[in-house]
Amino acid sequence: MTRPVVAPPAPWSFPAATEHVLPNGLRVLLHDLPGQYVLSMRAVVPTSLATEDREVEGVSSMMARLLDEGTQEHDPEEFAELLERHGMAIGAGVSDGGLLVDVDVPQSHLGTAAHLVTAALATPVFPEDEVRRILRSRLAEIEQERASAAHRAAREVARTLWADTDRASRPTAGTVETVSAITRDHLVERHARTVGPRGATLVLAGDLTGLPVLDLLTDSLGAWEAPDHVPPPAALAPVPAADRARVVVVDRPGAVQTEIVVACPGPDRSTPHGWAPHPVASFVVGGSPGARLDAVLREEKGYTYGVRAAFRPRVAGGSFVTSGSVRSEVTGEAVEILLGILDGARDGFTATELRTGVDFVGKTAPGRYATADAVADETAALALEGLPLDFTTRNLAAVAALTLEDLDAAYRRTATGEWTVVLVGDAASVVPALEGRVPGPVTTVGR
Repeated sequence: MTRPVVAPPAPWSFPAATEHVLPNGLRVLLHDLPGQYVLSMRAVVPTSLATEDREVEGVSSMMARLLDEGTQEHDPEEFAELLERHGMAIGAGVSDGGLLVDVDVPQSHLGTAAHLVTAALATPVFPEDEVRRILRSRLAEIEQERASAAHRAAREVARTLWADTDRASRPTAGTVETVSAITRDHLVERHARTVGPRGATLVLAGDLTGLPVLDLLTDSLGAWEAPDHVPPPAALAPVPAADRARVVVVDRPGAVQTEIVVACPGPDRSTPHGWAPHPVASFVVGGSPGARLDAVLREEKGYTYGVRAAFRPRVAGGSFVTSGSVRSEVTGEAVEILLGILDGARDGFTATELRTGVDFVGKTAPGRYATADAVADETAALALEGLPLDFTTRNLAAVAALTLEDLDAAYRRTATGEWTVVLVGDAASVVPALEGRVPGPVTTVGR
């Protein structure tokens, strides 16, 4: 038999969206994806966590969690029954730049989904019993986060990396003190002031064949009104802390592993230098078992199951974060090696690494965006970040055209060597092991 010829991959573009505007100003982006009979709907409302009152930080997250816990039309039980009866799943949350409500629904129940989303956004009633339950749940969640080395490390990184005056330095969903201070009145006021159709976007992806989509959306979300809504100010990148380049050990006596996080400020996807080099650099440094970090720390040394590095863009600004865990007794050497690899990458990448990273980012894109929910998520992110709808396609073309000079320059702009290093582990053994292996003093804090 003749071996079949493997043809090179054909050019691929991110699915195109059609754009519409409803009577109330709500922007609608539609992706018609034949064969995707479970539709994915995303409602994106720009908000700013920086406008939360300091005493009740986390109020936006709590408000989002309560949107589907009763509306003027349906009490919590009725709302839940409607979701179950129509095979729908709904969730809501906030990020640094906005509120996101996501729904997955069978094609035949789009009309019901649109009306329920409208009710959740426009007329939530925040029942007192549900408010108390959600706040108690968040307080219990905080305790669980303290017990998780990864969560505790993430919180300490934010507190160390960003200036203490910046909202980014504190938990999105609030602390024990701020959550305990939240009342139903705070939630009602926050909703009225921050949730409305002006500046918002509705994304719908899936098989839209034969559906009167615009009529259904006009009759529901198109009637959404929010007279007290105040659009948020323009997003600003978080302010880095002046003393961010230091090592912090979070003490967990008796821990047999150490969680390691190394971070520095990074760009958002609107960077004037172009976003394309950043996912490639992430992959080459710490995106696979063959990347520089794992090649040494996992494959050669056997210290870890894996260490990953990634650029994490926000609506404005971002960070470059490397994280993983190692056995407690090798923490000192592992941190020294890790920092050496991150710093050494400033000397430049190889042509083989460039090609490997470019191929991974470019050739896996069709798989990453093969489902309606993945397409909807990406388009919702583009809307929230104020990026053009062809950004993903143009960025993939820029990735294919990357040069070594592009890759090296992008990494050097971010990885300047001023690292925020957070270690969560047994301080009694970790701190002495760091002596002579890390720059500057080491600070120890409690769990």
